Amino acid sequence: MGDHHGMSGYDEHAGELVADCRLRAATDLFAHTWDPVVLVGLLGGARRRSELRAEIGGISDKALTEALRRLLGHGLIERHRYAQAPPRVEYALTPLGLSLVEGPMRALGEWVEEHGDALLEADPLAEFDTHERG
Repeated sequence: MGDHHGMSGYDEHAGELVADCRLRAATDLFAHTWDPVVLVGLLGGARRRSELRAEIGGISDKALTEALRRLLGHGLIERHRYAQAPPRVEYALTPLGLSLVEGPMRALGEWVEEHGDALLEADPLAEFDTHERG
């Protein structure tokens, strides 16, 4: 009974799992609204900041700057500066970032596709938010 839905040692070591700093660091990657969106925006290859912002849509310059800094700090993206006039900077996924997007983020996206409506229906705040916006 040591494997609960693919989480090795989940039942026997639940307390250790919750206390695991690596798990907290990984879940923190989803705590910032724009970080996963920026990662997906880079899935198609290296992008200049302006291209990334246009592709994402709806993200402020400040939010994009903060997301890029966090993702760089976590080693999920890399920044390439090209010595030319005018200077050009591009951002791209690192192998670690690509593994996050193609692994857990893809799995989460599939789960949301299948269960997202039920999740929103079960959340009384989601209905409130919808009425507030509408």
